Amino acid sequence: MEKIDIAFIGGSGLYKIPNLKNSKWIDVKSNFGTPSSKICIGKLTDKNVAFLPRHGIDHNIPPSTINYRANIEVLKIIGAENVISLSAVGSLRDDYKPGDFVVVDQFIDKTYARVKTFFDDDCVVHVPMSSPICKKLKEKVEFVLKKLKINSHFSGTYICIEGPQFSTLAESNLYRSWGCDVIGMTNMPEAKLAKEAGICYSAISMVTDFDCWHPMHDSVTVDQIINTLEKNSQTAFNFISEFCKQEVVICEEETKNLSSNSVITKTSKIKKNTKKKLKNIISNL
Repeated sequence: MEKIDIAFIGGSGLYKIPNLKNSKWIDVKSNFGTPSSKICIGKLTDKNVAFLPRHGIDHNIPPSTINYRANIEVLKIIGAENVISLSAVGSLRDDYKPGDFVVVDQFIDKTYARVKTFFDDDCVVHVPMSSPICKKLKEKVEFVLKKLKINSHFSGTYICIEGPQFSTLAESNLYRSWGCDVIGMTNMPEAKLAKEAGICYSAISMVTDFDCWHPMHDSVTVDQIINTLEKNSQTAFNFISEFCKQEVVICEEETKNLSSNSVITKTSKIKKNTKKKLKNIISNL
């Protein structure tokens, strides 16, 4: 298989990439269970592209039961060094409106029922997370959004809640007081695992509605949200198409080797089964 130039993880409303040439769905095995779906690979312009629908092709996997570890590992196995996550979110700000795109640069993780690391056996690894987003990839994302004149914001803190329920009014107001900008249910632990796997990661949050803090929230109908979701999906397809016309972002060696350089446990003390399980994440254990 040819080297993958860019991989996309699609959230709500994104289950395929239109106009992908020579596309095929491939089954990639993970040491961490079953991923959300087979991976679709193909060509867009001159780029080798991979696509993984986060919730499955039929959107039948809720946020808490997505196998984030398997999803990230299979992308690592096929050679994806750059991953762009696209996901639907609610807005926690007046000026981040439905239909806007937000290029997230920080996260607050309020999930509690998910496995959040590849290193939960006898190999202890402490990966720094102060900068969860790849700056180079983020810059290229911003360039494309500006070129397409998509109404976008180039900074934002994404708070990830467990779900599947939305927030209470008290929670929504609390998150606003923390300085959070958008709220979703899927970018954590996805971003953490991408960091552990040495994959450059960037996240685009597509606003579908205001969260319940907003005075007009109760007047928003499901039909309106679905309509915005569909419009966002079409805009996302336009973004993907244009992004694949750009030069490939070269993943930094520092990112690739982050976990290798963050191992605390002596290699001689790590069990053979653990090393085997982690061979796709850290190759030199």
